[in-house]
Amino acid sequence: MQTPTVSTSMAATPTTTRATAPSPAKPFALPRQCGNKLSSAGNRRGSAGVAASAKKKNPWLDPFDDGADEEFDYQGVFSGGKQEEDPRPPEDPDNPYGFLRFPMGYNPELDSLASKVRGDVRRACCVVSGGVYENVLFFPVVQMLRDRYPGVLIDIVANARGKQVYEMCKNVRYANVYDPDDDWPEPAEYTHQLGVMKNRYYDLVLSTRVGGLGHALFLFMSSARDKVGYVYPDVNSVGAGLFLDEMFKAPTANLSDGGYHMYKEMLEWIGRPRNNVPQQPTPPLRVSISKKLRAYVEDKYNRAGVEKGKFVVVHGIASDSVANMTSRGDKDCLLPLEHWAEIVKGISSEGDKGLKPLFVIPHERHREDVEEIVGDDANILFITTPGQLTCLINDSAGVVATNTAAVQLANARDKPCVALFSSAEKEKLFLPYVEDKASCTVITSATGKLIDIDVEAVKKAVNDFEPAPSFALVTK
Repeated sequence: MQTPTVSTSMAATPTTTRATAPSPAKPFALPRQCGNKLSSAGNRRGSAGVAASAKKKNPWLDPFDDGADEEFDYQGVFSGGKQEEDPRPPEDPDNPYGFLRFPMGYNPELDSLASKVRGDVRRACCVVSGGVYENVLFFPVVQMLRDRYPGVLIDIVANARGKQVYEMCKNVRYANVYDPDDDWPEPAEYTHQLGVMKNRYYDLVLSTRVGGLGHALFLFMSSARDKVGYVYPDVNSVGAGLFLDEMFKAPTANLSDGGYHMYKEMLEWIGRPRNNVPQQPTPPLRVSISKKLRAYVEDKYNRAGVEKGKFVVVHGIASDSVANMTSRGDKDCLLPLEHWAEIVKGISSEGDKGLKPLFVIPHERHREDVEEIVGDDANILFITTPGQLTCLINDSAGVVATNTAAVQLANARDKPCVALFSSAEKEKLFLPYVEDKASCTVITSATGKLIDIDVEAVKKAVNDFEPAPSFALVTK
């Protein structure tokens, strides 16, 4: 390929205006070449380069521009044939609406018009705000989606602590780690999570984060068909509803203040009557555990010195760890170790029952504190995930805990439970179904402070625990 040249004739000086002067011919724009062509730069800028230009080129403008490459094909990468395409749906010549034609390289996902009209959901994404407690109470929302839209694929977006909750839920396909509560996320994490949500073609995106315009834009950019979420109850929600198909105005800025029914508006919207389908009833809280996880936890608590069905789970030790599994709607929900040491005295380890208290600590640094206050012979277990806690509760004789996730998990598995609350108002807020649970005993503080709870009443309730029956296979 020959490099075009520019005439260097200076025959006449232009006397007309600049608008009428003919523009000089420009050489054909060529891409810059680098690499092994630098070694031959001096040869190409020899006499031929001087003859081609009256003015020597300034090498500082583009030191990597060595001119045209004789070995490069400028006609096009795919000039020799067609580009390979993705498989595409076949064209239907009998279709009265014409052929299905799509641009080259595109493989669209087809959905029937009837499915669009009915509002069916095949893929849903749930952005869950909060920690372990909030994610545990989100299980009825997931089950409502499965009951309303059988066969739906559900993905979860939550922080690292919330992601661990969904090892107990069989209805979730993917659980992605992303903190929706972070007001200033890292740009790389933000764009990555947004790209993941866009590439999965969700029909529905639900968000439990109480947000404003910024979070609404995040949901809008996911390109889902329906965007649903909570917004601020004040002026901070201005403009957010323009980017959401359905919005719920939260009672307060903290959604956890609603207690057990914190997602009531979302549950009613999912199960709403439409298209001759009646109102879907709200399912109760249920969790599942796998055999593999159960075997792992059984080996773990056996090493801690307790046997299956012969220990009582103690949960709710005062700690500043983020893994204490408390609710954001109840700040006063942890008891000091001194109170727990007095409570476990009611659990006899030498009597006929043979029960032992098992202290569940959220961090290893609390082990020495328990041994110092309760005793060196105390049974202590460090639990890392909510799934392990559920297996531990399932194999225990009962649970004594404050308003943490352990209370909800015990009631979900129908295990005997003694729940400690700072006030009767908190009890009605977080355990509205306690009247239907004969296995759950609630003890509240008369002063409105958990530290003033009646320890003797707690010890009496704990003494009613019986060892869980053990089953053995009888073979002939």
